[in-house]
Amino acid sequence: MGAKTLSEVKQEAMPNEKILSEKKAIVEALTERFQNATAGVLVDYRGITVAEDTALRRELVASGVEYSVVKNTLTRFALDKAGLSGLDSVLNGTTSLATSAGDPIAPIRIVNDYATKLGDRFNIKAAFMDGKVLDAKEIVEIAALPGKDALYAKVLGTMLAPITSLAVCLGQILEQKGGSVEPAAEEAPAAE
Repeated sequence: MGAKTLSEVKQEAMPNEKILSEKKAIVEALTERFQNATAGVLVDYRGITVAEDTALRRELVASGVEYSVVKNTLTRFALDKAGLSGLDSVLNGTTSLATSAGDPIAPIRIVNDYATKLGDRFNIKAAFMDGKVLDAKEIVEIAALPGKDALYAKVLGTMLAPITSLAVCLGQILEQKGGSVEPAAEEAPAAE
């Protein structure tokens, strides 16, 4: 068997078209995921058990958060295309990604809770919100916020409080004047 030419060696080293197109599709899907996300978290998940991972995934899915293990190189290409190249430096070791297109607080809060519970076995590498890379202090502050549904409930409660107070006040005035809060029963028409 003769020696291989330089072009034959290069040809063997090049990935085939099928693999290349699959990788391009993954990069495109990740780019779209980053662009559509209101927030996301990159995590080093080394050391968590299958049971812990399953519990985390259930909680994330219940909150509308997409979670998956990602390849660092492909993620780097996608981050650069999405304008989040500030996250490139954390792409080493094991990496998973939690993103939300809805509630921006959910992925940060849930992942931060697990990072606190699991210690060194599950660490937040970086996070982003609305296209901005967050620092560690911002991540902790955002994780402490209540979720979107809790915030909606607070706003609704604040809006309904004056109306409820007015109704209570009017009811008390009516009772003081000798009236009743209960609607008066209509008298039945007399039988003929």
